[in-house]
Amino acid sequence: MRRYLRRFSARCFGWLLFPALCLALLPATAAASGLPARSAILVNLGTGRVLYEKNADAAIPPASLTKIMTMYLALDAVQAKRLRLDTKIPVRSGAAAVGGSSMHLRAGDRVPLVRLLAGMAVVSGNDAAMAVAAKVGGDTRAFVRQMNGKARRLGLTRTSFKNPTGLPAPGQKTSARDMMRLCQAYLKAHPRAMRFHGMRYFLHRGMTMRNTNALLGTMAGVNGLKTGWTVASGYNLVVTATRGKTRLLAVVLGASSR
Repeated sequence: MRRYLRRFSARCFGWLLFPALCLALLPATAAASGLPARSAILVNLGTGRVLYEKNADAAIPPASLTKIMTMYLALDAVQAKRLRLDTKIPVRSGAAAVGGSSMHLRAGDRVPLVRLLAGMAVVSGNDAAMAVAAKVGGDTRAFVRQMNGKARRLGLTRTSFKNPTGLPAPGQKTSARDMMRLCQAYLKAHPRAMRFHGMRYFLHRGMTMRNTNALLGTMAGVNGLKTGWTVASGYNLVVTATRGKTRLLAVVLGASSR
């Protein structure tokens, strides 16, 4: 039995994520009671096999995980040749003043899309998300409609977006399973997006900012993806990790601590 558990653990390498996910190796009741989060799911990206889940369909505000969809639509626009990564995006006053996490944009700036994508991925810049949404969608409301249209096409049945940032908004929600599906589709459509999500540091306007994903560089194999937090949601995390030919993706929503 011990040899079996060691082989299973090596295959799933829950150590990559954080100790709580090792509870997947325990009986279901112990795992459900022990994971200090409201919802979670762990999937093998190569096979699509779900290795662990807890309340994976519970509706929880996505917080800044919302920016994964914002980046997805921006990269769709690049893929369709409507934009280029070096396209300079105007920063309107509303984007510069949005509040919350920021890459410190100023009204009137014109910033290449590639830097705004990095700002969203690394420091979760709400200002960057708003600037990109206005450019891709024409205006924020139109962009949010695009976000929800994309969600429906991807089969995200428990997800509703209300803004491009993830800032608190009535009715904005997702689930761990929906976020898993979103990330699977996102990484398949835009595998090079990991260049943004894997950046440990980002320099803008003379300021060096560290990635909000503290597992990068501190846990072997972790190479992305995105964090989020609001009072209503708690701490949210999507993380990818690779060892050899095996690649895992975990979604944790509503954790009580970072």
